[in-house]
Order: sequence, then C-alpha cells, then structure tokens
Amino acid sequence: MSDDATLAIEVQNVTRRYMGGKFTAVDDISLDVPEAQVCAFVGPSGCGKTTMLRMLAGLEEPTEGSIVTYGRPVLGPGPDRGMVFQAYTSFPWLTALQNVEYGMKILGVPKAEREAKARKWLEEVHLSQAANSYPSELSGGMKQRVAIARTLAQNPTVLLLDEPFGALDAQVRWEMQEMMIEIFEVERKTTVLVTHDVQEAIYLADRIVFYTRTPGKVKQDILMDFKNGQRFRQKEELLAQPGYIDMERQLFAWMREEIQGT
Repeated sequence: MSDDATLAIEVQNVTRRYMGGKFTAVDDISLDVPEAQVCAFVGPSGCGKTTMLRMLAGLEEPTEGSIVTYGRPVLGPGPDRGMVFQAYTSFPWLTALQNVEYGMKILGVPKAEREAKARKWLEEVHLSQAANSYPSELSGGMKQRVAIARTLAQNPTVLLLDEPFGALDAQVRWEMQEMMIEIFEVERKTTVLVTHDVQEAIYLADRIVFYTRTPGKVKQDILMDFKNGQRFRQKEELLAQPGYIDMERQLFAWMREEIQGT
C-alpha cells in the first residue's frame, strides 16, 4: 500500500471567497488527514473552520484549490462523508429508531436490515430505551445521540462534527465526549471536529489544526504527542497526564493572540 492510499483527506491550496471575491474566509489551506485520525479544527470565531468543514462535506465549493477523500475529488455531498451539526436535526414526526433508519432508507437498505442496524447504533450511543420516543420527548443530549447514531448507521468513511455538543450543558457535554471516545476506539472512523472548546479539542483529538483569525490560515498544526497514542475513556485520566496543562496553556495563548491581533 502506498503512502497516499492511507490518506483519508487531502486538502491542497484551498481558498474560499464570498461577495464576489471581496471577502476571504479561508486562505490557501493545505493539509492531509490520515485514515482513522481524529483531527480538531480550533480557532477564534469567524476564522473559517466551519467553512472548511462544509467544503469537506461538499456543502460548499472551494474558490481555489482541491479536496480529495480516499482518492476521490469532493464534488458535492455524498454518503462517504457523514456530518453531525450543532443544531438538532431529528425529524419531529419520526421516533428515534425511525430517525436513525431514515438515511439508510434513502440509500435503499432493506427494512429488516436497517432496523437491526438502527437498534445496534441506538445501543452504541446508550439510547436503546428511547427507541420509540419522539424528539419532543428527548433531552438535547439525547437528540444529539440520535443524530450521531443516524450518521454512523450510514457507515461513512469520514465523520464530520460541527460543534455537536456546543448547545449542551457542561455535564451532558463531557458525557457525550466520553461516548465519542468509545466510538472512535471501536469504529476507527477518520474524523474532523470543529470546536471552540479548547479542552474538548485536547480530549477528543489526536491532532489539532489551529486557525488564524479571518482570513483563516493554518497557524499551528500539532499532534497530541503527550497522549502517547492513547485515548482516555474517562476525562479525568487525561487531565492527570503530564503535558496536558502545557498544551491547554499554549492553545489558550494562541487563541488570545488571534482575538487580540497580537
């Protein structure tokens, strides 16, 4: 297998402009994401990290440059890339089970097979007991579990997460983060996460790409080497690791530099 064959995502000299070229959101970004890596995009508000994620999803097109996933150019949305948004996206007239089945139904998966997979994924996200509940009966965290299960049930090769826990309270957020670590370990999906939360990025990611303020460029691209290749099922285990405090301090310093323009 060649080195290129192990790359899940290849971004080459991508620029995204709006307003007829008057506003540049993302400027000349190049990066590669290896298969099974969890990569977090971090930076100040408006730095273009969500724009970059939407281009990976095929929801927007680069003004310049190219994006390739597993050797195929990204020319639009596709089932090979699954995206979870911050906003709750469940259909209110469908149960949790039916919501998880929905994407598979669109893809033509037979009824018995999709129901079995949907139940399996509800179990994976610790929501089996709510299979027959409607979104109005679920908490915010439970709704996001449904969204994650629905996305993973379609078996995408790349998982894209856009601030998926940003609207949740602190307790539910860390519970969801620990659940994602379980999923990363079992499924080994190539994942790109957008977050404003420095602690969340350190906990979930194998690598952090830190963006400058607008126009967004790569300020720093760093591996979480202090983890020694581990993912921690309990968040307090990570907090106790030598090097964690230094990493957090550095990320906050970069954030302050970009916010203040120093």
